[in-house]
Amino acid sequence: MPLQRSNTADKFIVDRRKRHRNSDVARAVRKTRDRLSQQAGNLDFDRELLKLHAQAMTSGAVVIPMLVLAIAAAGRLAGVGNEIGLWALFTLTSYTIVVFMARRIERTEASELNALQTRREFLVGHFLCGLGWAWFVWLGCGACEVDQFQAVKAVVLLFAMAGTALMASSLGGALLATFAVPVALYAYAATKSWMPVEAIMAALLVLSLPFFAYIASHLNRFSLLLLSFRSEKDALIAEVETAKSMSDEARRRAEDANLAKSRFLASMSHELRTPLNAILGFSEVMANEVLGPMSNPTYRDYAHDVHDSGQHLLDLINEILDLSRIEAGRYQLNEEPVMLLNIVEDCCHMMELKARNKDIRVIQDFEQTLPRLFADERAVRQITLNLLSNAIKFTATGGEIRVRVGWTAGGGQYISIKDNGPGIPEDEIPVVLSAFGQGSIAIKSAEQGTGLGLPIVQGLLAMHGGEFELHSKLREGTEAIAIFPLSRVMEELPALPTAAVAARRR
Repeated sequence: MPLQRSNTADKFIVDRRKRHRNSDVARAVRKTRDRLSQQAGNLDFDRELLKLHAQAMTSGAVVIPMLVLAIAAAGRLAGVGNEIGLWALFTLTSYTIVVFMARRIERTEASELNALQTRREFLVGHFLCGLGWAWFVWLGCGACEVDQFQAVKAVVLLFAMAGTALMASSLGGALLATFAVPVALYAYAATKSWMPVEAIMAALLVLSLPFFAYIASHLNRFSLLLLSFRSEKDALIAEVETAKSMSDEARRRAEDANLAKSRFLASMSHELRTPLNAILGFSEVMANEVLGPMSNPTYRDYAHDVHDSGQHLLDLINEILDLSRIEAGRYQLNEEPVMLLNIVEDCCHMMELKARNKDIRVIQDFEQTLPRLFADERAVRQITLNLLSNAIKFTATGGEIRVRVGWTAGGGQYISIKDNGPGIPEDEIPVVLSAFGQGSIAIKSAEQGTGLGLPIVQGLLAMHGGEFELHSKLREGTEAIAIFPLSRVMEELPALPTAAVAARRR
């Protein structure tokens, strides 16, 4: 009969029928990067560039006006006349219009901007400023005592062009809209005069205009790149936040489901144990022939098997319920001063018969001067018995187990149980420490277990604030160490002098 593939995947095995989540994440990141690799011409980026231009114009609003006022004052001192005052008023008015326009754009949300219309308005404003500089180029000074007046105007234009190239780099074409007419007018005036100095300055201005335009375009691309990086960063942060919120929600649901499972199992103690007690009791009565001999010996063997299987099932249920109570936070510690040496010694005596049946030698190596621990005696016994049971279970016949109790380096106390069994491969230690986990070599060489002993030990030690360590080497053995912290060790109180005791009794 052909095998049918199960449609249900084991929850402890990777289900390869499902798409890997990493591929979905990588696809989402690639999609995000493709969406964010935007170039100039995108409406969102154009609006952001306009906002950057508006910020630059408002932050540098006093630079060009201060230059204009300085030129006007120097012109008055040089004897240019009243015309330079009219020029300064016109130029300042043009720049004021551009600054007010920039402040309005700065207060407007980027999504509400009409990029094309706003760009046109800015270019018109810069063109008005350019008309002011063209007027400056056309200014004459017949009564001036300044030599090379035209060369001085060319130097002033170079300063104005440099400042505008830096401030207006976010708006493409702003530099040309401002200084194309003034430079052309200066070149025209130089051709009329045919003065060598003026011709040289005109050539310098003509060459400077594309140079500064080139610098402005590079600054514009740099601003665009910064916007792209910022947009990519914001979007990726949003993706990460979304993924984080989804993972947090999934983790919260998983924790809630795990807690509900643990609470359910912890509350099922009575319901699960009651029928098992009846099965164990009746099967023991039948196996021991308490009510009379059984005519068929096979039935007696079956009764023994039922009793053994029921006892194994009861042990498994008890361990599951203990682990569930620990996970659900319903395991209550009955803390009291206990002697760790006495508890471990009692546990060794309890397991002595089981060890003797496998010809295993148990070596006790105890420090005799240990003070008392403030702990739950039942939990400490369960920790010790679980570790001893595992050591006996996985130690071959004729082996030995060394049990040590002593001080830790930090002032706490520890229980160490070391066997010379088959050991555990290093990559299987996390599996062994997980619920229902068992090593492959141990399963082949020992009797079947539940795989809950070590998780219960870890849980009980964690409730005491302690730690659990498992060291193992393949074919050399395993050492399990249960550590109780310094805070659990009780100090020995000094004896009171006789006079002090008598004074207290009075």
